Amino acid sequence: MEDLVSAALSDDATPEDFAALSVPESYRGAIIRKEEVAMFEGLATVDKDPGKSLHIENVPTPEPGPGEALIAVMSSAINYNTVWSAIFEPLPTFVFLERYAQSGPEGARHDLPYHVLGSDLSGIVLRTGPGVRRWKPGDRVVAHCLSVELESADGHNDTMLDPEQRIWGFETNFGGLAELSLVKANQLMPKPDHLTWEEAACSGLVNSTAYRQLVSRNGAGMKQGDNVLIWGASGGLGSYATQFALNGGANPICVVSSAQKAEICRTMGAEAIIDRAAEDYRFWKDEQTQNPREWKRFGKRIRELTGGEDVDIVFEHPGRETFGVSVYVTRKGGTIVTCASTTGYRHEYDNRYLWMSLKRIIGSHFANYREAWEANRLISKAKIHPTLSKVFPLSDTAAAVREVHRNLHQGKVGVLALSPEEGLGVDDPETRARHLPLINRFRGTGE
Repeated sequence: MEDLVSAALSDDATPEDFAALSVPESYRGAIIRKEEVAMFEGLATVDKDPGKSLHIENVPTPEPGPGEALIAVMSSAINYNTVWSAIFEPLPTFVFLERYAQSGPEGARHDLPYHVLGSDLSGIVLRTGPGVRRWKPGDRVVAHCLSVELESADGHNDTMLDPEQRIWGFETNFGGLAELSLVKANQLMPKPDHLTWEEAACSGLVNSTAYRQLVSRNGAGMKQGDNVLIWGASGGLGSYATQFALNGGANPICVVSSAQKAEICRTMGAEAIIDRAAEDYRFWKDEQTQNPREWKRFGKRIRELTGGEDVDIVFEHPGRETFGVSVYVTRKGGTIVTCASTTGYRHEYDNRYLWMSLKRIIGSHFANYREAWEANRLISKAKIHPTLSKVFPLSDTAAAVREVHRNLHQGKVGVLALSPEEGLGVDDPETRARHLPLINRFRGTGE
């Protein structure tokens, strides 16, 4: 592994040098164990500690098959799917690996008694399998998390509709929270030259998700002048949604849970901000009963910020806690687009406000390859910036996941893998210097 790190840090290493490196027989990764899936039974979600289920262990190195690439991971990042994996909710991810194994020999490799997690990475191509022509050893890359087979016609208009669509590192093994990772070659995209390894690693999943959800015709199709309500606007997903809204000429109404998070939204250029904690919104009277009076109070507050207008689009991802009010505050003919349910999967809303006002609910899940590529292109052109707030070493992955599980973070939380320290990997210092305050605006904001 030392030779690999030395080559990665060298300015003179050639593709031939990387091709000549020996591939380690094993590598360190952040894993969960199949034998421990029942360890949190009987506990509430908030009481489940991912530090007890996540382990850093050496695991055997997989060999890239047709259309695959083995990546030397310089850095990775924490997404909420890693939280779900680590607390075995809504079901153990080993169920996904077992299903993948039924697809054939390539899928069967993923069905192991351990699961290497992680759906983001930046790194260097180490080996490629048969049929890979676009990428070669030594290429500096980031990866998006869409894994598809594309043997069915269903996915050829939108690869997210492939019946064999999976999220790498969540529904497949050999994820990015590790020193090495196995990906399909069509997951790879060029690393933005002006970013460090840890900055480049933090955008792949959330930036692509926000792009499809807001900008793409497969999502809300946001246009200039739209009022966009963004829940968790300073978080890992919402911070990119806020940037897309501002960059696309829309008007984000940013919902946050603290004054510190409100200030982060202001640094991104947002003006309409609702601190739901300070204003004490209680959308539920109890576990079974929602509170329409609070919906109305929230809608009134939105109109105060927009000059009397309701929102055209709601960027939904909390789920159960907010979905009822999201449907209520959307304007007639507007759109609620949802990509997650971090507060619960069972959504309740008053359907009168949907059907009688001709509103739409759109489900949005990650992004297809083209959408991910376009989203990464905007990062590379410094039109959208990473929202990295804090970085942990691989050995402290459990602590990083705790930050996200407990909502103690802002933006994205990064994890160094083979990169020995922060600040490495920049190939375009001039572009970086022009945008450094924007790149760093989330740094030092973690609690």
